[in-house]
Amino acid sequence: MTQNKKQTSDEIASLAATILQDPKSTPPGNELAGSALDQSRPHDGGTNQDQTSNEIASLASKVLQDPKSTQTERELAGSVLAQSGSH
Repeated sequence: MTQNKKQTSDEIASLAATILQDPKSTPPGNELAGSALDQSRPHDGGTNQDQTSNEIASLASKVLQDPKSTQTERELAGSVLAQSGSH
């Protein structure tokens, strides 16, 4: 897997936090939100080298292909896929 130094934007991190607090969010949405937050900038202002795992990348791909996925789930899926080291 190639190294990818991209990080979750503040906008996506905020969206992910909202998803995790919503009791109606779906399990895939929660997993993608957790992954996106894991790849966000640390509070100390440093950098985060975490990348999307193959398992989460596969989930994100399925979410993008599922017509029942919400716009929010699609945004999170796109974000975590952009941070995978496989492209």
